[in-house]
Amino acid sequence: MNNFREVNDDILRDWLSFREEMVLGTLTKEDKKHYIYFDEICESILKNVPKQNQKYVKSQLDRLDKNFMDYLCYWNEKYYRNGFCDGVQLIGGCFKL
Repeated sequence: MNNFREVNDDILRDWLSFREEMVLGTLTKEDKKHYIYFDEICESILKNVPKQNQKYVKSQLDRLDKNFMDYLCYWNEKYYRNGFCDGVQLIGGCFKL
């Protein structure tokens, strides 16, 4: 039997990817208030960095962006996966004799 708490390449991961694509394409006004405008923030930072340091600062900002996105993806998957598993266990517990 598949242990859904293990993070594998499975249908739950596919669903999470699908949801991510759908949600980012349909942001509400409230969503936009809480959106991280990383590109605009980076542009603002780079405008205030001396020319000779811009390449380095940009590479570090790109690295920060990637790291932050990896962090969010990891915790979102863990949160949804565990919520799904908890729900399945709760329902399954109703049928135990």
